[in-house]
Amino acid sequence: MSLFQIIAMSVMGLLLALTLIAMLRGRATRREGLPWSLVWIAAGAAIAWPDMTTRIARRLGIDRGSNLLLYCSVVVMLIGFLMIYARLRRMRRELTLIVRHLALKDAEVGRADHPSAAAFPGEPAAAQRDNAC
Repeated sequence: MSLFQIIAMSVMGLLLALTLIAMLRGRATRREGLPWSLVWIAAGAAIAWPDMTTRIARRLGIDRGSNLLLYCSVVVMLIGFLMIYARLRRMRRELTLIVRHLALKDAEVGRADHPSAAAFPGEPAAAQRDNAC
């Protein structure tokens, strides 16, 4: 086993341990922790037995194991980007609903009772302060 393999296997073991500890302490759910655990285990196996990736790649019609790893990495990253995009869209929608709810609630209270209410309807509060000078 080469020095690189020893160091990389140690790092994979540490990352796996940190992921499992995060799951046990409740900082990560099983839905988050299990895929990461599988990634660390697969990466460790690929580092420990590099010929294994070449054999799997050839069975899939790919010449080299490194190409297989590259293709898999690209697919995983695209899935990750899609998940992040969907989450951001959902958060944006939730924020819009919250802001809309707060705006309607402020409108029910009335503009005169609100501390940032303008002196004249339709006039921004900043213009009211400027006119006071």
